Amino acid sequence: MSTNSDRLARYIAAETAILEGQSVRHESGRELTMADLSEVRAEIEKLQRLVARENAGGGGFKSADFRADA
Repeated sequence: MSTNSDRLARYIAAETAILEGQSVRHESGRELTMADLSEVRAEIEKLQRLVARENAGGGGFKSADFRADA
């Protein structure tokens, strides 16, 4: 499993933890959230694209064409 795949699995677990209520409401009514769901979801989408590229054999790198006539 690649590093990106490992990170993706951890971010999905973090998303689950947030959705299951990883926040605390203080007596004053103030709420403390341990993580920002929108940031976690954005990272999940980015990692899903990277992992898909890796699995397709792209590895996230583009080929360069160094020919003089290109």
